[in-house]
Amino acid sequence: MSEHWYCATTGAPKYTTIGKNGKERSTTLRDAKSAPGTLVPSVSTINSQLSKAGLDTWKQSEAIKAAAENPRGLQESEKEYVDRILYLSKQKSRDAADRGTLIHDFLESFYSQEYLPEMPAYVRKVDEAIQAHFGTQLWIPEQSLVNAQEGYGGKCDLYCKPRHDFSGVVIDFKTTEKAPGDLTPYLEHTLQLAAYREVLAPSARCANVYVNGDTGEVAIYEHSEQDLRDGYEMFLSLLRIYKLKNKLN
Repeated sequence: MSEHWYCATTGAPKYTTIGKNGKERSTTLRDAKSAPGTLVPSVSTINSQLSKAGLDTWKQSEAIKAAAENPRGLQESEKEYVDRILYLSKQKSRDAADRGTLIHDFLESFYSQEYLPEMPAYVRKVDEAIQAHFGTQLWIPEQSLVNAQEGYGGKCDLYCKPRHDFSGVVIDFKTTEKAPGDLTPYLEHTLQLAAYREVLAPSARCANVYVNGDTGEVAIYEHSEQDLRDGYEMFLSLLRIYKLKNKLN
């Protein structure tokens, strides 16, 4: 399970640390336990405890496809063959993750008002869709956050501060190879946004923005207030399980 950590007081990302050998490495649960009160787990780390039946089925399908398309070699041991098939079956996941990172990077640069000599068409389409749905707002990209009382942190893709006449908006981008309009969020997406808004703006509207980088299609799914309230309660339960399981209390 991939884990991300944040500073327990400032909310600054603490994805890496310097090991005893003087080299940079990923921050781990052991680091958090060795310095109590200094690090908090990310929202995604907490949500990773949820079962993902759809994702598991997809991974199994990819493994079967890889085995069907790549027969075992005559001189290949069973272990070598299994390792090769697992590597090949995970390639699509790696490619999808790379595409997702690229799309997020372009969107972050756009909303940070950085110069983009070449901008994919989907960037403008995302901005147009968000403006049509939420109106013209002052957007803050990649907003780090921490709930010091409950003990979790995270980084919000896009955020608009509340005003006297506006409750604010919390947005998380999701990339897909499917038609975005046909998608509905997974449970962890609701929990993620609910946890973010509790820190940034407890009454904020929350939405997932789905982006297909190949077709340029964009769709917005706004979560209901009741789903967000229920989602936060579920998230707190998961957080408690994580802390008790890993003796972080």
